[in-house]
Amino acid sequence: MPTGSPFHWPTARPVARLAAAVLAMLVAWVPLAAGSQDLVKPEGFPDRPLTIIVPYAEGGESDLLSRAMAAALEKVMGAKVLVVNQPGEAGMAAVPQFMAAPTDGYTLLESIEEAPANYAAGKLPENPAVDWWPLGMAQVTFSQIYVRPGDVRFADWQSFAAYARTSPGDVKIANVANSGAMERANLFKLEQAVGFKINQIGFDNPAERYAALIGGAVDALFEQPGDVASFLESGQMKPILTLLGERPAGHEKVPTLNDIGAGFEPLLRYRGFWILPGVPEPRRRYLETALHVAWLSEEFQAFNRQRAMHLIPSFRSHEEATAMIEKSIDAYREIFREMGPAQ
Repeated sequence: MPTGSPFHWPTARPVARLAAAVLAMLVAWVPLAAGSQDLVKPEGFPDRPLTIIVPYAEGGESDLLSRAMAAALEKVMGAKVLVVNQPGEAGMAAVPQFMAAPTDGYTLLESIEEAPANYAAGKLPENPAVDWWPLGMAQVTFSQIYVRPGDVRFADWQSFAAYARTSPGDVKIANVANSGAMERANLFKLEQAVGFKINQIGFDNPAERYAALIGGAVDALFEQPGDVASFLESGQMKPILTLLGERPAGHEKVPTLNDIGAGFEPLLRYRGFWILPGVPEPRRRYLETALHVAWLSEEFQAFNRQRAMHLIPSFRSHEEATAMIEKSIDAYREIFREMGPAQ
């Protein structure tokens, strides 16, 4: 597991060795029954189904993650785990239901870095690091900028940046519509660092963003590698910049922020699970351990590999997740002060 700053990680090869060592250690340490793989339950908990509230629509990445984790948790805990979708209001429509749930550990909330961003912007009254209890992060990934491989104007990052500097505002990049989202905040910092201005075209629907690039309606796309993996494999998109300090596994030829002299720490995409702070400590610790054991399962690891969520360390414990959320809140607050209120 990563140490130090929650936004830093080792290079790809040490990460692989570290992950293997952690997996071996945890499998040896956690007592799993051969059949149901139950952990030792605190006072019989859980003895009825649990519920994961997903504040996004069915079929999206948060939904897919929650269903994969629910299946893994069922094997670990020997209890049914239900997934309930309640989309709306940039991930905030589900919060009242979560906050009103009994503090018995049977209700979990899945959420993403959008929650700390909404809190920093004053849209979400609850602090996700204090008013919610992070069980852990199950996915952590980075962003990239993509272009069409056949675009003669942009053979690489250098030519893309040069074109954007000489034609301010002419380069169109497909991005999310929410001005306070991680993607928008990162691009704002990138524009500051490299001295150009890009015309951002917002799309709520990811498929529309991808079609806009492939069809030539925009010149570039801001996205995460797992979301466009099929387009990368088919050769319809090409990454020209990775928003990390070091080059991750599988993208060793793509320049990073350090390579282009952009000295800022990028915000990451992360997805995790929360309970309410009032849940009794034995149940909290049980759920934290169950989440990690479920994350380590072969089935869930296969899911994360399929979604390209294995390129950098993608698990954070309660302590690491809390530190990551707190740092995210500070980063978003600083960015929103510079770029103006998030709409």
